[in-house]
Amino acid sequence: MLNSSATPKTILGWDVGGAHLKAALVDADGVAIQVIQVACPLWRGIDKLEAAIDHILSQLKQKPSSHVVTMTGELADIFPDRHAGVVNIAECMQQRLSGNVSFYAGPKGFVDFSSIKASVPVIASANWHASASFIAKKVEEGVFIDIGSTTADIILLASNSPQHRGFSDAERMQYEELVYTGVIRTPLMAVTTQIPFAGEWRKLAAEHFATTADVYRLTGDLNEAEDMAETADGTGKTPHESARRLARMIGQDVSDASMDAWLSLALAFKHEQIDSLKSAVLRSLSRNLISTNAPIIGAGAGSFLVRELARQLDRSYIESSSLVKGNSSDDQRWAAVCLPAYAVAALGRID
Repeated sequence: MLNSSATPKTILGWDVGGAHLKAALVDADGVAIQVIQVACPLWRGIDKLEAAIDHILSQLKQKPSSHVVTMTGELADIFPDRHAGVVNIAECMQQRLSGNVSFYAGPKGFVDFSSIKASVPVIASANWHASASFIAKKVEEGVFIDIGSTTADIILLASNSPQHRGFSDAERMQYEELVYTGVIRTPLMAVTTQIPFAGEWRKLAAEHFATTADVYRLTGDLNEAEDMAETADGTGKTPHESARRLARMIGQDVSDASMDAWLSLALAFKHEQIDSLKSAVLRSLSRNLISTNAPIIGAGAGSFLVRELARQLDRSYIESSSLVKGNSSDDQRWAAVCLPAYAVAALGRID
């Protein structure tokens, strides 16, 4: 039941993505009181964002005293360009949220709505900067890796500060600090062009037949509560249905092989994805900005892949949930899954 009066110094952090909307309610001590993630297919219309905002507000246990917003959703193809995306999302948030609303502008800190148009370059897709800045306050040096449904952020941390080469999406993609691969929405045709199956290398169909969520349902890595995206064919999410979609990628039917064989195929896709991520991490490590024993810090729905990357790279692993504060272990876990929302609220608390 929502407490209708605002609780002093509670901040609701929002992370507006292109596929999900995440919110973290944080108290004056930086403790996550409540973390909520909902599906939000923004590419289908701004009304999807409006509905997602209203749904989250209806679920809150306490009314926040203020709101802070970060975003990546400006890339959704309903907008003609990123500038329009930032402005439209900001307008939507400003209209639907009551009280003080500010927007995360990377190194500029927080700005109000009147400064949106002048701050677009540092507001656009700056959620990674909020997460990395928060983690850097907790870990002096390391590699921060946040793997979500669609993308992975790879950021070196040194001297308690993010050491990124790029800031915009284009720059970060160039330097492989932003890698378009995730554990839920990524089409398998984007992971590799061929895969071993039944003793042979098999070419993949260049079709949106299956996604990485199908892989990680079969391997058991994907948390069901985080599996919010639609499937490639619009059907269910059982192991059998996921295997059927994987089979289509190599031109076969699920009945052509055993479930063990389809699990082996899923594991092959998993290792292909890990290999591509490892290449990007090694590129960042080659800058020699951090010591060889600096840890890897993992966040996001794909933190299980970060743990494996740390093992393969002979580095210690820190789960970001251990660096956040929550009312419960479940709140801590969700704060790590939705780290930009929590981080922007935590940073807004001390700004």
